[in-house]
Amino acid sequence: MANEDNGSNRTDLREVPVDWEALEDAFENNAPEVHSYLHLDTGEVLRVVDGIADPDMHARIAADDSYMRIDPVSSREQYRWMERFIPMVDESELRDRLTAAIDGKGAFRRFKDVLMSYGPERERWFAFRSERLRVFMEAWLAAHALKPVARPAAPSQPPKEAAPISQEQLTGRRVRNAESLRKQLKEVAETLGSRDLDKVLTFAEFVRARRVARSYAQRHDGVEGGVEESDHDSDHGELDDDSAPPSSTEASSAR
Repeated sequence: MANEDNGSNRTDLREVPVDWEALEDAFENNAPEVHSYLHLDTGEVLRVVDGIADPDMHARIAADDSYMRIDPVSSREQYRWMERFIPMVDESELRDRLTAAIDGKGAFRRFKDVLMSYGPERERWFAFRSERLRVFMEAWLAAHALKPVARPAAPSQPPKEAAPISQEQLTGRRVRNAESLRKQLKEVAETLGSRDLDKVLTFAEFVRARRVARSYAQRHDGVEGGVEESDHDSDHGELDDDSAPPSSTEASSAR
């Protein structure tokens, strides 16, 4: 692990791409079973919890000069932050509740519980605490001759192009989708009465007749499109431009 001696006499500063959010969490968490380390090359923060991590983890970290142990802010100092914040609250009732909350054991938990019902003041507290933590973090970095620098941007990867869907896959999807819809239609039909079923049947017959009419019109247009302009004077002639395509009723009767 890197030397933790005070670096105030050093002239060279080591640049570290600090992960500020992770470092802030490490400075705030002063639980005795939690130990945090800053990786001096990557700026990442490693957190080790006693009883959960590998028992030999501390020894391996101590033998690695790339890591430096983080000293979290003491509970006493963080308690002072709550005391300083309370007078800044405008609402007198909330000030009284917060003052009572920090009296005795469990002050930090009760303080946070009270603020849970006061959104704006809760956000103000988070901002206030972050400012205090930032002061401590910058002082700690300077004391160890560490200079925070911007973290490298994550390399952007071009989006992967989706593989083209073959005709077989497309047909298979359509078949599965049709089967699923038929199953759903059957389930819905079983819940309907005779009057509603008659309406559904009438609409289904209308949709089928319209489909037949469209198919007939497409075939008819295809035949007309194949006639050459030189045949305009032939005995067969052409349809009048104002003639309308066959209706659904005509198509149904044609069947």
